[in-house]
Amino acid sequence: MSDTGTYTLVFAAPDPITVEVGALGVHEFPAGGYVYTGSALGSGGFSRIDRHRRVAGGEHDVRHWHVDYLGGHDGVSLSAAERLDGGRDEECRLARTLARAAPDGDPVAGFGASDCDCASHLARFEGVAAAEAAATTAYDEIRASGRSTE
Repeated sequence: MSDTGTYTLVFAAPDPITVEVGALGVHEFPAGGYVYTGSALGSGGFSRIDRHRRVAGGEHDVRHWHVDYLGGHDGVSLSAAERLDGGRDEECRLARTLARAAPDGDPVAGFGASDCDCASHLARFEGVAAAEAAATTAYDEIRASGRSTE
């Protein structure tokens, strides 16, 4: 098993919140479930998920990535994490798949997508259960395909 690949975090925002997302500015986030897809291909690999858990749990205050601003907000909790190991880079494919499955698509333009041509790597669903189900389905489909394509 590789310690690198792609991951998706599922966040629950039970109430509407306002978050300043670094250079992206202030954004309104309606209540719902949010999925963020990122890469764990760099140094540290999937230890990045543990870092996001610490930020969401209030144990780490440094905001480095867009997702830190959302996940570190007091009104948000980290609900689940999916990962695809083996060093597979499926970040953009998963982000686009989840955006297509989400009723609201990409809620914040450029979120987590500063190094690619995706509209966003964040998608919003009506609730956390729908967000978790969409993430599980997207990962199951990629695992079943057994290949990396865009």
